[in-house]
Amino acid sequence: MRVVLIGATGMVGQGALRACLAARDVTEIIVVGRRAPQGYDDPRLNVVIVPDLAGFQATDVVFSKADACFFCVGVSSFGMTEAAYRAITYDLTLHVAHELARANPAMTMVYVSGAGADSSEQGKSMWARVRGRTENALQRLPFRCVAIFRPSAIIPEDGIQSRTAAYRWMYVALRPLLSVVRRLSPESVLTTRIVGDAMLNAVRLGVPRAVLKPADIYRLAGAGI
Repeated sequence: MRVVLIGATGMVGQGALRACLAARDVTEIIVVGRRAPQGYDDPRLNVVIVPDLAGFQATDVVFSKADACFFCVGVSSFGMTEAAYRAITYDLTLHVAHELARANPAMTMVYVSGAGADSSEQGKSMWARVRGRTENALQRLPFRCVAIFRPSAIIPEDGIQSRTAAYRWMYVALRPLLSVVRRLSPESVLTTRIVGDAMLNAVRLGVPRAVLKPADIYRLAGAGI
């Protein structure tokens, strides 16, 4: 399996990268981003430096041979105008997706969205509308399969940390509570390892539906074990 990974330096992206490196059936991980992920030394890693994803072009032959794309880029909408949030969340995502679909429509696109995304695109919440619009547009592209992940709480594992300082403090403060909730309801609180494993299984096994909620992601991660 050849996987294109976008957003490998973020918290979810790091989990996806580690899952790929741990998987015996992953033969190549094509990491696309502004910089290479640090601390990894594996011959399967193929880093494609792109200073600005807005200028990304999937002309390299490696993209035409990819089996999947794990799109893990995301920003908080806090303090952002709708136009600025849309430029990153919708415009950037769709530009990259169009390029990859043109290079190889037979691949599986796994997009990490968020719980509460608004598929109607009509709600009051700005970020939810934009996320929903992005999800809907991705599902109209000619990929073999589009899997929309809508996680809620994610506990970072294996030393992974969010690049956003506020999120790091939040995870430290909430980790005891999240751990308790996870013991009581393991399907409601995910981990970076679970999300990464579910991404790989989305490619291996397919998905029961396009939009996957936390419980769906949890079950998909354990599928085939």
